[in-house]
Amino acid sequence: MAKRESRLTLAKLAELAGVSTSTASRALKDNPLIKQQTRDKIQALARQHNFSINTAASRLRTQKTHVIAVILNLAEHTEQSVTDPFLLKIVGDLNMALNARGYELLLSNSFMATDDWANYFISSQRADGIIVIGQGKTTAKIDAAAEAGVPLVVWGEPKTPSRYPVVGGDNLFGGHESTWYLLNHGCERILFLGDPEHAEMNQRYQGYVNALKERGIEPDAALLGAIDITSKAAYDYVNQHILQHGLNFDGIVCVSDMVALGALKALKERYVNIPQDVSIIGYDDIALAELMHPSLTTIRQNTQQAAEMMVSELINQLEGHSGASQVVDTRLIVRRSTAQ
Repeated sequence: MAKRESRLTLAKLAELAGVSTSTASRALKDNPLIKQQTRDKIQALARQHNFSINTAASRLRTQKTHVIAVILNLAEHTEQSVTDPFLLKIVGDLNMALNARGYELLLSNSFMATDDWANYFISSQRADGIIVIGQGKTTAKIDAAAEAGVPLVVWGEPKTPSRYPVVGGDNLFGGHESTWYLLNHGCERILFLGDPEHAEMNQRYQGYVNALKERGIEPDAALLGAIDITSKAAYDYVNQHILQHGLNFDGIVCVSDMVALGALKALKERYVNIPQDVSIIGYDDIALAELMHPSLTTIRQNTQQAAEMMVSELINQLEGHSGASQVVDTRLIVRRSTAQ
């Protein structure tokens, strides 16, 4: 009697197609994360061999997780970490907004998530969608996830041309407003501290440049401190700058409150009076800003509003709707670190 042909397994089908078992499984379910050509090939092989998947088990495996991955998109070679107060503030607001909509938050960072966010979070069913905090110096990983069809929202520069929603403050306005305030209160040589290679920071720098030019002042390259977004980097830069050039500035526009606090510490250790000798403006309005001595003038971004916007935009995508970038409320908060 002829030997009965064994039933084709998913692993054998994947082997015939020259792909992984997980790819074969996703292709059979017509998952858009798999290229159409690959889906067509595997589905044709399945029909040829009368292969069918266990639909009940498939439904069980494809149930929604009701988990959203929040990725802190930290740039390489940075000392900024998950302990940054502003990052923690956004994460806290996101957690509240997600919980209110019945979702849990899975916190990760761009190093842990490797380069393939689509597979790491979505295909593996760790999460239903992704919220990215920060665009970094390059959007390559974000763009790749969007290209793979991942439900995705980003906190960053909302004017960035993209195929996914970006929610963020009006960074151009924030940089301009900070600089304009200092100019209107007696400052003539204003130092800018931050890294213009980041999309958000670049717009803040452009706002700074625009305000100077409106006052008829040509930006001085010697007054651009392109530094990492940390208090230590600001502290080291201000100390080094004063050693090399003396106190040749009377105001500082900072891209974050942590940068401002590092600059403040360096100046106070050199007995520079704030704001009599130098006025300082931060960005983000973290809790420490009001508690410092002197209290820090800063740009406030409404992170609670931003969190609600990001969650709403992501849920719209999960329900099959398209999203749109949005700008959150941004305003100057005047305190004691600047002349009144």
